[in-house]
Amino acid sequence: MEVLEYQQDSAWANDWAVIVGIFDTIDHLNLLFKKLDVTYLREIQQKMLILNLEKYAWSLQNYIIEKYS
Repeated sequence: MEVLEYQQDSAWANDWAVIVGIFDTIDHLNLLFKKLDVTYLREIQQKMLILNLEKYAWSLQNYIIEKYS
């Protein structure tokens, strides 16, 4: 029983580290986009892309929380 709990804890920790990495990557991408001098429409597209990535990452985070609850 203890080995199974350790495996589940380890799997949760790995999944959570991936989720944190995804959010860090989105933040980094957002910073890179801000360094570009682009037209207003491209800026809006970049913001939409970031919002969609964040939305997807939040859904993944919720999935991970539910998976290990």
